[in-house]
This record gives sequence, structure tokens and C-alpha cells, in this order.
Amino acid sequence: MFSLGSWLPALPGLAWGWALLDALLQGLVGACAISVLCSLLKVYLYIQCVNNPERRAEKEAMAARRPLLRPLHVLVLTAVLALVGSRVAALVVLEFSLRAVSTILSLGKGAHSTQLYLLCQYSLGCGVSCSLSFLLEGAPHRSWNLALAAGLAGLLALHARRLARHVCTLYELHSRARYCGVCILLLASGHGIPRLLRSALALTFAVADLAAVELINRDFLSTGEAVRFWTPLTICYTLLVVYMQEESRQSTGRAPMFRTVVVRMGGLFILLLTVGRWTDILHVFVSLLGELWCLLHSGVLLESCWRQ
Repeated sequence: MFSLGSWLPALPGLAWGWALLDALLQGLVGACAISVLCSLLKVYLYIQCVNNPERRAEKEAMAARRPLLRPLHVLVLTAVLALVGSRVAALVVLEFSLRAVSTILSLGKGAHSTQLYLLCQYSLGCGVSCSLSFLLEGAPHRSWNLALAAGLAGLLALHARRLARHVCTLYELHSRARYCGVCILLLASGHGIPRLLRSALALTFAVADLAAVELINRDFLSTGEAVRFWTPLTICYTLLVVYMQEESRQSTGRAPMFRTVVVRMGGLFILLLTVGRWTDILHVFVSLLGELWCLLHSGVLLESCWRQ
């Protein structure tokens, strides 16, 4: 059994190069997962706007053509997810899972659940990256497996993007004329997209949470070290969840979203100053950039969720 680099001589920098390639492939898979999520949410929200004449401005904003923005979005997320270490990525996944459970229990279903899908973009990328790191750890064909996963994820993201572009361009015409099979299917069952996303995200984060706990615990040599890490982490995350619940009840809009991201990453930064490593501190800043980039990119969709 040979890995991708086993045919080449063992040079000092070769292992580092293959590790970088694996990180980029993992980041690409995570970025494609985020792209698929955004495309399907765009399809769902656009259909909702078409059925409501008062939301014409939102529909036109979503249908605006930005041919270079989506590839740039995928490239930036690939770089960010490749730079973030597995430790910080695991912490981001666990924090979002706790926040999502708290939000679902307190708010229930409705427009807030759709907004939650948009807020999980960066956490979804981290979750996919953690899952791949855990599942492929020690695999003899790790690089080949990641390349295959990246190819399949890219193909799925491309088709989801084409679907969103088709819907934004021709859905109104095709749904009225009963001309296109895809548009007729969306007309009949497009309301089920959030339910589909909820099931897919629940499965993804369930696997990611297990992988995140395992990736964090493998760094501890004793139970005492694990307790010293998990105790302040649990307290920090509980306080963050309480703060964000109160913030969401008192205000709406884009500004509170950015403020919440800064508070979350600030809490994680302070926590890792006491129990983390210096590389973790750098990865927190990279994660902050990733979160802000996802919110900026999905600004039109977030506006639609708030008005809905």
C-alpha cells in the first residue's frame, strides 16, 4: 500500500509539502460544503420572494449576477480552512453545536432556523475539516482520498451553483408556463429545502462533534489535564450562549451579528491564552476573518431572512 508521496525520495521538506497539500484539499472540501449550503438557501429564499410581490427588491438583489464573487469566496474559504488548526476548528464546531441546540430549544422553527443555517457556514467548514482529519488519520491513501473528496465536493458545489443561477434567471417563467421539470419540482416541493438542510447539517455536526472531542482529547496525557481544559471551556461556552440569546432577543440586523462574532472569538481567545498554545492564538484570528467573510458574503440572504 503506497501513499501519494511514497514514490518520491524522503526529503526533509517533502512531508511538509504533502501536509500542506492535504490541508488545502481539506479546506477545499469544507469550502465546497459551504458553497452548496449557500446555493440551496438562495434557491429557497428566492422562491419565497417570487411568491410574495412585496419582496421584489430582495428578489432582484439575489438575482444580481456576480460571476467572480463565488469563485473568490471558495478560494478565500479554502485558504482560511487550510490555515486553521484542527484544535481551534474543533472548538468552533463544539461552540456552534451548543449554540444551535440552545437556539432551537428556545426559538423553535421558523425564520430564525433559516437564519441559523446562514450563521453556521464557517462552523460547517470547520466541521467537515475536523471530520476528514479524524476519519482519514493514518490512512495509507490519505492524499488520494482527499483528492477524490475534493473532486466530488467541487462537482456537487458546481451543480448547486448552476441550480441557483437557473432558478434566479428562469424560475418565474418556467413555473408559470410549466415548462421546466426542475422548476416544476421546486414549485411543488421547494418548501422542503430547509428540512433537507436540517437533516444534512444534523448528521454532519453529529460526526463533527465526535471528531472534535477526539481531536482535542488526544493532546492530553492525563485526566487531570483534560479536566483543567474542559472545565473553563464549558463555563466560557455557557456564558457565551447566554449572552448571545439575550443579544438576539433585544436587537436585529447585521451589526449585532458582527458584534456576536467578535465576542465569541474574543472569549475563545481569552480561554486559549490560559490553556492553549501560541499557534492556537493565531488560528483564532484566522477564524475571526473566516466568520466575518462568510457574513459579508451572505449579506443579501441574511437581509431576506430578517425580513421573512
